[in-house]
Amino acid sequence: MENVSSHKHFILNGFNELGALRPVLFLPFFIIFVVSLLANSLLLYIIISQRSLHSPMYILMAGLAFVDLSLPLIFVPNMLLSFLFNWRGISLIGCLVQMHFIHIIGTFQSTFLVWMALDRYFAICTPLYYHECMSLPRFLKFIIPLVVRNIIMITLFVGLAGKLSFCASNVINHCFCEHMALVELACGSITINNLVGLMTMCLIPVADFIVIAASYIFIFSSVLRSGKTGAKALHTCITHIVVISISLVVALIAFLSYRVKNGLPAASRVFFSTMYPMFPSLFNPIIYGIRTAEIRQHIIKTLTSVFPLHSSS
Repeated sequence: MENVSSHKHFILNGFNELGALRPVLFLPFFIIFVVSLLANSLLLYIIISQRSLHSPMYILMAGLAFVDLSLPLIFVPNMLLSFLFNWRGISLIGCLVQMHFIHIIGTFQSTFLVWMALDRYFAICTPLYYHECMSLPRFLKFIIPLVVRNIIMITLFVGLAGKLSFCASNVINHCFCEHMALVELACGSITINNLVGLMTMCLIPVADFIVIAASYIFIFSSVLRSGKTGAKALHTCITHIVVISISLVVALIAFLSYRVKNGLPAASRVFFSTMYPMFPSLFNPIIYGIRTAEIRQHIIKTLTSVFPLHSSS
């Protein structure tokens, strides 16, 4: 069967229902984008520049900040230009490339949290063996399988999407090339694409959440038998699990809204799908950076040196 009628150029039509009010979206998304970039850049700078922060926990935190810094750069500038100047066109190859980078980098938002949860587990539950467990050769056993999993699953479903024939419509009801927003335009069967997409959701964000939750359950049982440091660690873990839970719920709403029949308005579906990569990028540096005492002290010191609180008269 020839693919002569398959579309090779698409229109990103997210939030089109707002009509003339669509450009108003530029301001809130621009503020979120700038705050995310500044917060993650500052966190990266502090960790890289301070030798006292070159420990496994802070290195993992820096890795998460790099992911949170990179992800919005892939799609938000193009989305903002679309709001202002109505630039909506994208080629099929460009769409698939954007989709691959959004999803491959997005998977590492939860995967880095898994590695950070394991770091906290080793530090709190097995403190005598912490440095042995967190040595690079040992920790690579936790790093390599998850990296391979992420690359295989994302490459698989993006590759399957690229093999489809898009002869029904070339209008993607989204602000970027979200997987199912493109796949639902195919004129053939998308059963395999749906199945692989659901497998990816279960094997990456859901599986990562289960591992994180299990790690924190073991941490809870350990710190509840401790004193003040245990209470402090417990408070930190609860904060982390709340943020991770919110991120997972937003991601599940975004993924399932394309696969389960529902009455969710198109604009709401696009909003959740846009926020699930942006929400962690905005709040991770606050939760995992600013609320960490050592980093907070360095941030205050750096900011006060750049912006003195008062000038001598």
